[in-house]
Amino acid sequence: MDFEFLGNRLGKPIILQTNVFTNGLGGREQKFSLWFDPGADFHYYKLLWNNHQVVFFVDDTPIRVYKNNIIKGVGYPNHTLQVITSFWDGSSWATDGGKTKVNYSNAPFHVNFQDFNIDGCISMPNSPNKDCASQRYWWNNKKYWQLNPQQLKSLEDVRKKYMTYDYCTDKSRYPTPRPECS
Repeated sequence: MDFEFLGNRLGKPIILQTNVFTNGLGGREQKFSLWFDPGADFHYYKLLWNNHQVVFFVDDTPIRVYKNNIIKGVGYPNHTLQVITSFWDGSSWATDGGKTKVNYSNAPFHVNFQDFNIDGCISMPNSPNKDCASQRYWWNNKKYWQLNPQQLKSLEDVRKKYMTYDYCTDKSRYPTPRPECS
């Protein structure tokens, strides 16, 4: 699962791109024009991942939900998760469709983290921990199996106001919609 910040033009909004990978494949991007400048202050970016759903949050506001629909043949993240932070040059595609390039004269580039926290279940890549789905972990409690009514309203509002791209509606890229989009 990805949180990616796209953009480097002064005065232009930073786009937050999310992606979900299943069976080693992504291509499930959704993009949001953030309602704030993410470089001006610290914000919380969270993932809630359990056997029922993956929820992407920005400052406790859900912006994306990816449901577990394995029963319908839809892939769902089921491998160990790594936390990786990096800078990389996406200027061939990420900013203005590749029109704006990274200005390396501004290097070195810096990022700051504050209040960084991970709650997780320890599992090794080749020996999954079956206990990870147990109720002893807070994220497996029934109240986290779906969004509550207030969260659903917030999700709907954010998607209506700030979503700028959804792979599910990109007919040029996916003439036949992916199964999770129906």
